[in-house]
Amino acid sequence: MTAIKQLAGQTLWYGVSNIGAKFLNYLLTPILTYLMIDSSGVRDYGGYSLLYSWIAVANIIFTYGFETGYFRFSNTQGVDRHSLFQTAFGSILLSTALLITFISFFTVPINNFMKLDGHPEYILWCLYLVGLDAITAIPFAKLRQENRPKRYAFVKLSGIIINILFTLFFLIWLPKYAVHHPDDAIVHWFINNNRIGFLILANVLQNLFVFLLLFSEWKSFRFKINFSLWKQLFKYCAPMIFIGLAGMINEVMDRQMLAKLLPQDVDAQSVVGIYSANYKLAIFITLFIQAFKMAAEPFFFNKSKDKNAPALYANVMKWFVITLSLAFLFSALYLDVWKYMVGASYRSGLGIVPILLCANICLGIYYNLSVWYKLTDRMRIGLYITIFGSVITLVGNYFFIPYWGMYAAAWTTLICYASMMLVTYFIGQNYYYIPYPVKKIGIYLLAMLLCFFMKRSIDVYSDSWTQDMQLLLRIPVAFILMILYVFFIVKMERKELKNIPLIGKYI
Repeated sequence: MTAIKQLAGQTLWYGVSNIGAKFLNYLLTPILTYLMIDSSGVRDYGGYSLLYSWIAVANIIFTYGFETGYFRFSNTQGVDRHSLFQTAFGSILLSTALLITFISFFTVPINNFMKLDGHPEYILWCLYLVGLDAITAIPFAKLRQENRPKRYAFVKLSGIIINILFTLFFLIWLPKYAVHHPDDAIVHWFINNNRIGFLILANVLQNLFVFLLLFSEWKSFRFKINFSLWKQLFKYCAPMIFIGLAGMINEVMDRQMLAKLLPQDVDAQSVVGIYSANYKLAIFITLFIQAFKMAAEPFFFNKSKDKNAPALYANVMKWFVITLSLAFLFSALYLDVWKYMVGASYRSGLGIVPILLCANICLGIYYNLSVWYKLTDRMRIGLYITIFGSVITLVGNYFFIPYWGMYAAAWTTLICYASMMLVTYFIGQNYYYIPYPVKKIGIYLLAMLLCFFMKRSIDVYSDSWTQDMQLLLRIPVAFILMILYVFFIVKMERKELKNIPLIGKYI
């Protein structure tokens, strides 16, 4: 439990920074969906979502797995960490410069493909955004490897504040300034751009600020790449490029395929906007998974040589699933409240939220299970599993989106992540056995679903009521079911909970 408490503490700090990072994004969701409530606004929001899905794919190419490689080789005997940093950071810095230079020649064709209304400079801004994000990956990995989550959180949150300030500047202050100073040069620039460009630029300025704030982490850098070490790094990380790209297919390709495969009489870009807005209602699960990944990856590598590592990993999994199940219920049971995070024009997609919440639980468990192929240097098997998931994503969306639209995309996402989770578990137990408490985890997940379907039955029963009467019934029921589930967890885990400070004395 001591190791788990250490992991929980680091997850909390990484969670603070990631919650802050995501907060701006999710704060913009209600703002943009309420402001862009007309049909053209819904379409624009869909275009914005499509652009950022491609940015996520570009991030994989620019970093090519060296972040994970840094953790792996930091714990390898005979590898000098200073040389490792110089090699990894120098490699990404050089490749980023080359990639930006090369892709910048194709900004116009990319702009036409993305339908950005004649703004090829936005593609260049996106390249700067991705490039700055890539070169901060190794300094951030250094902080995580050195167990400095507070410094990590400070840098991340500082960058978020800058993003918020520039977003407010571009979306609120500058439009007001333009009304009173129509002849200023900055106003002419403002008029010739749109909200998508301003949001990209705010992110670029944020990433530039973060890079400068990480100066103490990279100030000792010199171009002294150890090519022998680089070859080992690249050999280990090369599958991560394909794993990452295949993973991005699973995460973002549903939006692209929705835009391309829906029938011609359907406004596909509006459907993408509705789907993307509702996808973000899974915030509590996605935030925890991201925070956990930040803390867990170096934690698993650091503990890998301990004789009780498998038992520790199994216990981590159990508490991870418990946390995810609580996050699921907090989201799904109170969907009557969370739906107000999106404008009324977007709420036709609320039915996909519980499906995507379940999909994210499977994805989180998959991330936890995947420790075995990282620790045993069997990244190739990890690649095959991710490609297997990508095939499910592509085939499922291709055949079913034309008939069931966004629901086909949501169910395909769930089937993809559930399949990857099961395959990873059964293969992993043969290569690196971990005594996961499968029966207990299964009980927790079944109890979670039971609570959800009980609440869903109440929702169906009260559908014909007025909105106020619905809330009067549904919110107390959600509260009671949540409390019952917490009591169930406490009863099942009383022995371990008694060993946790602050909590134990109340058990």
